[in-house]
Amino acid sequence: MSVFKTGKLAEMAGRTGSLASLRARVLRAATGSALLIVGTLDSVHAQPESGLSSLLPSALEDSDFLHDGKPKAELVELGRNLFFDPILSGNRNISCGTCHDPARGTSDEVALSIGEGGTGFGDKRRTADGVTERIPRNAQALWNIGAKEYRSMFHDGRVEPDPLATFDSGFWSPAREHLPVGLDSVLAAQAMFPVLSASEMAGQKGENPVATAVAEDRITDAWNLLAERLADQPQYRTLFRAAIPEDNEVTMVQAANALAAFQSVAFRSNQTAFDQFIAGDHTALSHAARKGADLFYGKAGCADCHSGALLTDHDFHAIAVPQIGPGKGHGGDTSYWRASGFGLHTEDEGRYRVTFEMDDLFAFRTPSLRNVSLTGPWGHDGAFDDLEAMVRHHLDSVASLEAFDADTVSLRELDQIIEKTGDGSELIFRPLNPERRSAFDLRDRWVHGAAELRERIANANTLAPVQLEEPEIAELMAFLDSLTDPTAKDRSALIPQAVPSGLEPQPTPLEPDG
Repeated sequence: MSVFKTGKLAEMAGRTGSLASLRARVLRAATGSALLIVGTLDSVHAQPESGLSSLLPSALEDSDFLHDGKPKAELVELGRNLFFDPILSGNRNISCGTCHDPARGTSDEVALSIGEGGTGFGDKRRTADGVTERIPRNAQALWNIGAKEYRSMFHDGRVEPDPLATFDSGFWSPAREHLPVGLDSVLAAQAMFPVLSASEMAGQKGENPVATAVAEDRITDAWNLLAERLADQPQYRTLFRAAIPEDNEVTMVQAANALAAFQSVAFRSNQTAFDQFIAGDHTALSHAARKGADLFYGKAGCADCHSGALLTDHDFHAIAVPQIGPGKGHGGDTSYWRASGFGLHTEDEGRYRVTFEMDDLFAFRTPSLRNVSLTGPWGHDGAFDDLEAMVRHHLDSVASLEAFDADTVSLRELDQIIEKTGDGSELIFRPLNPERRSAFDLRDRWVHGAAELRERIANANTLAPVQLEEPEIAELMAFLDSLTDPTAKDRSALIPQAVPSGLEPQPTPLEPDG
C-alpha cells in the first residue's frame, strides 16, 4: 500500500525481514498441516463412485463462515451501509462498493482500477479530479471472502494472523503495532487498510485531514477521524448502538467488524452446478464439464493449487503473470526513472515484500475459482482480459510471458493527472505538464517491455508446463463455467437506496446497456 512505501513504518519493516521470514515459515507450516487434514477428511467424507468423486471437496456449510454463517442482523445492516457509503473515503467520493461492485462480479471489470478521484463505475469510470496513478493491482473478487479458511488478505497476504504474538492486535500487517485490538477476523483487519491508501480512498495530502494524517504516518489519527465522521451522523450512531449495544463508542474497529460481517453474508456463493455435483447430483455437470473436472483434478494439475471447497490453497505462487501498470515501487531497477524522471522503481515483487524470502519473489495469492467467469480481468494485475487466455497461460507460463502483448491490455484513460514534488512540509501536487504525459504513460508497460525485468519474472516462475489438446482446453473451460452461481451474476439489490451520510451510495445500478 502506497502510504507505507516511505516513512518510519517502511523503515521498521526493513529492519524486521528476518522476523517476517520466521513468521512466514510458521504460517506456512500451520497452513500446510491444516490443508493436509482437510484433504484427508474430504477423501474420507466422499462416497466415491469413481476416482473423481474421491478427490472432490466437502460442500460449504454455515460453520465454514464467520459467525458460523449467521452474524447478527444489525451488524450486517451496519456493514451494508458502510460498504456502499463514500463517507469512509477522505474526500467522500468513493466507497468500498465502487471497486467491489455486486453487479460486476464483486470487482469492477477493469484491469487496474481508478480509485480516489474517479467518477463513474466499471469500464465507464474516468478521472474527475487529478490522480497520481491507477491502482497497481486488480480489485479482488469477494466471493466467499468470509470463509474461516481465509488466513490472509490482499494479493500478497500482507494482512494475516500473527503466530508469534508480536503485536497486541493478533495480526501482522503494514500497520504493525498501530493496528488496534478488537478486530474479530482477518477480513475485519483487512478493512482497516483501503481507507489509508492515498490512491484508493484517502486522497492526497492537503485535500482532507484524513489524507494528511495518512501522508504523515499518523494512521491512528486517520482511523479516529473517520470514526468521528461516523459518530457525527445520528443515523450511524443508531446503527452502531443496535449492532453493538455494549459499547457507547463509535470506532473503526467496530466499523471493520461490521464490514466483515456484511461481506461474509452478502458475497457467500455456493449455488453452482459444481455444488450440486458434489452434493450427489451427478447429472448437474454437462458431459464436457465432467470431462473438464477430470482434467482439473487429474492431468491438468489445476487442483494442486486450486483445492478445497473454495478451489484455492490460500498459498502464494510465482506463475510469471506479465506485469502491467505502475507497479508497487519494488525492485532495484531505475531505468524508468532515468528515461522519464518519474517513479524511481516500477516492479511489483508480490509476496516477497511481505516475507523477504526469495521463494516468494513475484508470488501472488492463488485466487478462488468460484464464479471465476464473472471476475475478469484475470491475474493479480488484470493482465488477461479473457479467461481462456489466462488458462492457456498456465499451460506454459514462461512462453506466455514472452509472447504477451502489453498493448492489448485495456487500461482506462487517466484524463487528469497530478504529480507530487517536494517532501514533508514542502510536498505539493500540481497538474502534470502535458509535455511530460507521454513519458508518464510509459510506466504502465515499462516492466513488461524491459527484457531484463521480464526475465526476473520468468526466472521466478514455479509453474511447470502442461500439455493439453484443444478439445481438453474446451472441456476445462466448461468445468470452470460450472463454478458460476446464477445468483452471483447481479447482486445489485444489496445496494441501499440511501446511506446515513446523505451522500449518494456507490455504485449506482448498471445502466440498461451496462
